[in-house]
Amino acid sequence: MPNANTATWTLSGFGDEIDPDPAVQAAVMLALGAKHIEVRSAWGTNVVELEPGQVAKLKEILDGAGLTVSAVASPIGKVDISLPADHEVERLRRIIGVAKALDTRYIRIFSYFRAAEQTPEEIRDAVMERMALLAAEAEKAGVVLLHENEKDIYGDTPERVLDLMETVGSPALRAAWDNANFVQVGVKPYTDAYAMLRPYLEYLQVKDAVAGTGEVVPTGHGDGELEETLAALLADGYTGFASLEPHLAAQHELGGFSGPQAFGEAARAFRAVTDKLGVALA
Repeated sequence: MPNANTATWTLSGFGDEIDPDPAVQAAVMLALGAKHIEVRSAWGTNVVELEPGQVAKLKEILDGAGLTVSAVASPIGKVDISLPADHEVERLRRIIGVAKALDTRYIRIFSYFRAAEQTPEEIRDAVMERMALLAAEAEKAGVVLLHENEKDIYGDTPERVLDLMETVGSPALRAAWDNANFVQVGVKPYTDAYAMLRPYLEYLQVKDAVAGTGEVVPTGHGDGELEETLAALLADGYTGFASLEPHLAAQHELGGFSGPQAFGEAARAFRAVTDKLGVALA
């Protein structure tokens, strides 16, 4: 019997996982049926380092292809907590300028690394201070920060993500949900985290992972409980972005890479599950 619940989610993806060239990124995203793209880097340059002329050129390319930017995938907060608090505030101001130029209200961020000898509890107060400053900047600018639950940052477990959301308490700080990242820290995403974090979940990053190795794999090929998560989002009335971040070919400090072929495989695996559930991707 077909699923009585149906919805349309907006398909996007990390363009730089396809190719460094935004024109190639755009062509592949269009071929996969997407009208949106997530921007992390262009021409091999991270968004926080792009010059105004490069941002303008990027916007021209995306506009020409008919693509809209779903989010700027910034590296804000993917730094050591020992840096001064204003370090990331200054970088966020630059990123807000990029987001405005690309006509998106969403900016992905992280919640800081710690030294090997430090515990999450020892850096908590410093993290909250910095995240509150970032959220205040976002509120002033009318943008929304999406905290990604990256491995080894403060907010890498469901409990600490919840701590961030409740303590900062800002409408400009919401959760970007990543099933694979939760798997990599020993969490069963749907079982352990979904009900806890659903009130703050505003953006879906799509990748799966194998629990035993942490290897990132296409949707449904790992232990990320992606189908259960997607079914719950459908039942909850989610209508936001689903952004492909396959990480299937290589991973490096500030992101991953897949290439056009592997990116397409990841997109087809995701679409197979959404088709089964009755979710249209547009």
